[in-house]
Amino acid sequence: MSPESSTKEEVVVQGIAASQGIAYGQIFVFLQSEVEIPTYQVDSDKRIDEIARFDKALLLTRQQIAKIQAEVEKNLGKNEAMIFDAHLLVLEDQALISETIREFETTGRNVETCFSAVSKKYIQAFSEIDDEYLRERAADIRDVAQRVLQNLMGQAENSLSRLVERRIVIANDLSPSDSAGIDRGKGLAIVTDSGSKTSHAVIVARSMQVPAVVGVRDLTKRVKTGEWALVDGYEGIVVLNPSEQTLFRYGKIQSQKKSFQSRLIEANRQSAITLDGVKVAMMANIEKVEELPQVRELYAQGVGLFRTEYLFLNSSRIPTEQEQFLAYKAVIEGMAPNEVIIRTLDLGGDKPLASAPELFPKESNPFMGYRAIRVCLDNPDLFKDQLRAILMASHFGKAKLMYPMISGFEELVRANEMLDECRTELRARGQPFDEGLEVGAMIEIPSAAATIDILGLHCDFFSIGTNDLIQYMLAIDRGNDRIAHLYEPAHPAVLRTLKQIVDGAHKMDIPVGVCGEMAGDPLFAPLLLGMGVDSLSMAAPALPGVKYLVRAMKMSDAFALAAEALAMTSAEEIHAACSRFHLSRVAVE
Repeated sequence: MSPESSTKEEVVVQGIAASQGIAYGQIFVFLQSEVEIPTYQVDSDKRIDEIARFDKALLLTRQQIAKIQAEVEKNLGKNEAMIFDAHLLVLEDQALISETIREFETTGRNVETCFSAVSKKYIQAFSEIDDEYLRERAADIRDVAQRVLQNLMGQAENSLSRLVERRIVIANDLSPSDSAGIDRGKGLAIVTDSGSKTSHAVIVARSMQVPAVVGVRDLTKRVKTGEWALVDGYEGIVVLNPSEQTLFRYGKIQSQKKSFQSRLIEANRQSAITLDGVKVAMMANIEKVEELPQVRELYAQGVGLFRTEYLFLNSSRIPTEQEQFLAYKAVIEGMAPNEVIIRTLDLGGDKPLASAPELFPKESNPFMGYRAIRVCLDNPDLFKDQLRAILMASHFGKAKLMYPMISGFEELVRANEMLDECRTELRARGQPFDEGLEVGAMIEIPSAAATIDILGLHCDFFSIGTNDLIQYMLAIDRGNDRIAHLYEPAHPAVLRTLKQIVDGAHKMDIPVGVCGEMAGDPLFAPLLLGMGVDSLSMAAPALPGVKYLVRAMKMSDAFALAAEALAMTSAEEIHAACSRFHLSRVAVE
């Protein structure tokens, strides 16, 4: 420990745990400033040269990203390198390029100014998306735009590859290129003022097995390069100027955590069976086919939620029926013989579609607005293209179809009528599909939860989206920092509603899964199973932790926990009961 750090007062800062691990060392503050763009009019006789300059910058950027991708594939692996496919897609986005050229032809301003204005519009659109994973794609566009602008202006790229000593990198935010550029032997940990657990920079950090903490507001303004810090990627804590006692305590924690992680990995190779012999179905949530290798590596028993919006949000136009069919078929074949539950489009005012902005007018409250099944039922051509694509893909494995944001039986009946029309059309074409394809509904609106007995007459299974259900039940906008702390999965009203959904469905012999964040939380997974939930679907990295707990508990004890929690009157009591259950079965030795 540095003698200088011992004379300073220890400060503990809380952020969001993003990549597990513990690191201690000196800080390097990385300040990535915005490119300053000059604005001027281009002479009419030089406009062809200006477009050529733009094309050259796009080509150079493509070469730079391809080089980074090759280095990442060599050092980290093919899955991690696929992150940069999204960056290359931005450079192929004809809407972005054409709009920039149109802006240039209309205004006559230099191409840097035009490209900056258009890219900012796209970044803003993605930043307003409710889904955290998709919202983080704004960072991909920002990263690529920054590179293009630097190349247009002949500036050298910012890079962390030139770190000369081992450092904890603290930044306002990091692009995937920045994090991928960190020398594996030099980057001890990553800490950012902003960002989220699903950012591509964090995904790279996890692949490098580098601890990361995000959302530590304004930390870059409070620290200096050369100061000492400890980063706890398990709890999302950064300790500035840690004391000898803190370092000793974390030394013990680190050895315990490493031992526990090896136990998790070993347990994950085993079947998800409780100590009293009950099998638990554990599945993964995905956005795209590229995630399947990780899903298989972590022994998921299928895909419990395939979010199809990704195909639409990462394209400059609406994908055709054939393009959708090929994407769905790849996932279904990739998971065979396990099942894949494909959710129909959950686009809306909070997930703007750049290729069809006319479908989604600006709304003051998009979370309760024109989205998901409401949009699909109003746009039958769009919806039926997707339904036919899913039906055709169902011929190649075990698939199920699921509608999001169902609020009542009218929507469910209308959606099923359109599905029947698609079946008839495919039979007329002689196109094979699974005639027994099961159809389900997401339960994420309180009105759906209250009418399970009615909805059950029109579908084969239910999947509870706890994220939205909690948000709507408690009137909490999860994206509002001032009230986000009130978002409470353990609220008695939430638990009672979950139990009513499960009991109502089971009375009709209809299975119920959970695909929201609660399913992947080891604290709440036993509670859900104790309420009778039939399957859990979660982000793939959460599978080992939940499976370990499942194998360490009896289902009879989970039933007792649920009964105890449902009788409690406060979220605090319920949290305490779930924590006791968890700690008694998953002790870190």
